[in-house]
Amino acid sequence: MAARKAAASGRGTKTRKRGVVGTVFKILGVFLLLVVLYQAWLFGWVVWYAYQAPGSTSVMRSELSRLQTIDPNRRLQYQWVDYGRISNNLKRAAIAAEDANFIEHGGIDWDAIERAYEHNRQLAEATERALARGRKPPSKPVRGGSTITQQVAKNLFLSNSRNYVRKAQEVVITYMIETVMSKERILELYLNIAEWGEGVFGAEAAARHYFRTSASNLTAYQSARLASMLPRPRFYDQHPGSAYLASRTDTLVRRMAGTPIP
Repeated sequence: MAARKAAASGRGTKTRKRGVVGTVFKILGVFLLLVVLYQAWLFGWVVWYAYQAPGSTSVMRSELSRLQTIDPNRRLQYQWVDYGRISNNLKRAAIAAEDANFIEHGGIDWDAIERAYEHNRQLAEATERALARGRKPPSKPVRGGSTITQQVAKNLFLSNSRNYVRKAQEVVITYMIETVMSKERILELYLNIAEWGEGVFGAEAAARHYFRTSASNLTAYQSARLASMLPRPRFYDQHPGSAYLASRTDTLVRRMAGTPIP
């Protein structure tokens, strides 16, 4: 009798374990299905943006929400212009400033990421040494390794938050964009949705906001200055007299002349 009860108890335990394992696999299956469906949904939007201008982006909506907590009537400055109506000066300046290998890479520039990591590591060490000695830390900005395509992916679909999940999703969307779109279309999107100041998005709005001209008429100097603002647009919007901004602009004017564009 006792042996039969023990055997029955053992079978019941095994059945419960199989039930738990089965439930776990079902949950994982549902999760993976949702992930695949979400990626398919994103891919559909990537295909759409290959031919249609976005009315807004994830970053635009986030910024508008922030601004409207201060002023409910606040609106963004944003106007789409086609690729041919954007000065070649700005195209060259943006590539020279943000992604020198834009024409060659497939979406991710691993060499640029490695260089940015090494630059930021050295900057962090220099800052630590300066603070330990009671000196002013170096004023060099932190360098990012994101390509223009990665920035398009982030601006269209993601947020400015920094975490591994968001970065992984950015990489996936980046390869989607590179698969579907031409380099010309990617650059057209980038220059139209990039943030250029508080509530200022895109080349046309930036040209009018800072220089009272159109994106098609931007000079080499104006284009270099706008491109120099891209890493910290809100900061430079509030600090137009920045010595670094002036120096970076002069450097870009010299560098952009030989920069190829799609």
